[in-house]
Amino acid sequence: MSESHALTGGNSLNAVSSFISGFMPPFYVPARVGFVNDFENGCDIARRDAPVGAASADEAVTSSRGQVGVGPWPGGEAAWPVGERYDPELLRMGDHRNVEDRYRYWTMEAIRADVAAHALPFEVAVENLDHDFNIGSIVRTANALGARRVHVVGRKRWNRRGAMVTDRYLPVDHRAQVSELVEHCAREGLALVGVDNVEGSVALEGVVLPRRACLVFGSEASGLSEEMLAACEVIVAITQRGSTRSMNVGHAAAIVMWAHASRLSAPSST
Repeated sequence: MSESHALTGGNSLNAVSSFISGFMPPFYVPARVGFVNDFENGCDIARRDAPVGAASADEAVTSSRGQVGVGPWPGGEAAWPVGERYDPELLRMGDHRNVEDRYRYWTMEAIRADVAAHALPFEVAVENLDHDFNIGSIVRTANALGARRVHVVGRKRWNRRGAMVTDRYLPVDHRAQVSELVEHCAREGLALVGVDNVEGSVALEGVVLPRRACLVFGSEASGLSEEMLAACEVIVAITQRGSTRSMNVGHAAAIVMWAHASRLSAPSST
């Protein structure tokens, strides 16, 4: 690419960026989704030297690269919205948490309550046999797709980094034994649905799962345990057309959760 072309391309990108910035609220800061250094206190802690607000969109772009979220509520304390769901500290300092924009400035308790109120009637469980990093990814996806709860079965400790702090807004319960999960599902009227490409499994696209289901995923290395397989009412598998024997369990969980959540959300779903 010649120097003249490079300059032209750069100017075009800057013009587009400036045009888009003109439509942004003055207190919004450009988001970088998944940038782990800027998420909430107590997990991936935000950089302390990052600015919390900007007088204009252009200033926000130039002064807060890498920062997620919004600055202080514009107009000062006199302009703050009224309601118990709002956190005065966030209104004052800005909100840089990994949450949807509709939850900006809300307290953690208010977000948890709203997420629970809009959750779909399914839960997710994952066997923690070998401290699988994918558990965090599964928790994050469960939060995004409206699962009511996540169960970690087996070892209590799990790597939360992949969850990107979403476990703060979604109940994550520990079940030491498979039997504890089975008992919970019986109490709650949940069908235990295993996800594994084992003999006897049925294709996900060929079965309509119970609305009230607990989708169970195994470890990356060995899949579902024999005890868990025996406890499940049905085992489903994702149809594969390539050469690999299996796919990443975090990816598989996302596919199955999305498929089930989509059916639950369909207008004809009862």
